[in-house]
Amino acid sequence: MPPSKPPVDRLARQSAFVADVLKWCENKKNRADLRSGLGKPVERSNYMHRLLVPRLMGEDAQHQDARRAYYAVASLIAGRPRAARDAEVRAAAEEAESGTPHAGTQRLDWWKRPNLGASLAEAVNKKIIKPDTAEADLHLMARQSSEAIHLRLPALTRQLLGKGVNLDWAVLLHDLTWWNRDQDRIATRWLEGYFRDRTRELSHDDEPSGTTEENH
Repeated sequence: MPPSKPPVDRLARQSAFVADVLKWCENKKNRADLRSGLGKPVERSNYMHRLLVPRLMGEDAQHQDARRAYYAVASLIAGRPRAARDAEVRAAAEEAESGTPHAGTQRLDWWKRPNLGASLAEAVNKKIIKPDTAEADLHLMARQSSEAIHLRLPALTRQLLGKGVNLDWAVLLHDLTWWNRDQDRIATRWLEGYFRDRTRELSHDDEPSGTTEENH
C-alpha cells in the first residue's frame, strides 16, 4: 500500500520525467511518435519505445501499471492542442525574462497541486463544462478500472487543455501509477479537489460586492 503522500524523491522523478517529455515534444518527430500511443497499451505503442525505454531504465516504472502510466502521460503531453503548447512556450519565455517561476512550475505542497478533480472544477468555474457533467464523470471514473480511465483521458485532457485549463502532469502520473492498487483513496482525492475548488468559487460568487447605494 503506497503512502497517502508520495515521497519527495518519487515526485521529483515523476516531475523530471514530465520535464523531459515536454523537452522532447519540441521536436516534431518526437511529438508524433509519442502521440501515436494515445489511448493505447504499452504493447501497441511501438513508436514510443525509442524515447521511453532508455529513459525509464532504473526508474520506478517497472511495474506494469506504472509503465502504462508513464506511457499514457507522455502520449497525453504530446497530444496537447497547439494552443496549449503555445501558451507553455509564452509562459516559459516570461519566466526566463522575469526570473520568477510561473504558476505552473512553482514547487507547491503536494496537496495544493491540482489533481484531475481540481482541473475539472476549474473547467466548471470557467463555464467550459457543466457541473452535472463534471460530477458525473468523476463519479463514473471513481468506479472504473485504470484501463477505462486511460481510454477516457485523451478526449478529456484535450478538452480541458484546449480551453486553457492546466493539468499537473506529475500528479496525474502518480495517480495513474497507483490507481489499481489505491483506487478508493485517489478517487476520494479527486472528488475532494473538485468540491473544494467548486466551494471556493461558489463562496466567492456569494460575497457582497462591497458597494451599496445610500438611502436618501
